[in-house]
Amino acid sequence: MTNLDAHQSNCLANAAYFTAVRGRDPRTRTRAKFDTIDAAKAYGEQFGDGRTMIYAVTARGSADHITNA
Repeated sequence: MTNLDAHQSNCLANAAYFTAVRGRDPRTRTRAKFDTIDAAKAYGEQFGDGRTMIYAVTARGSADHITNA
């Protein structure tokens, strides 16, 4: 991944899992959990709109947006 800041790089390097999040409205937002970033990206790419936000989550609960799929 390129253009990541220090916090993003830390979350990515120490990720326990990844989430793929879709939707702005908290009432209708969906979230799916994946073991790898590739699996999260594959999930997001099935929608074909580039609007799935992929987050890296560490064992300590830190998280940051890494990319969209």
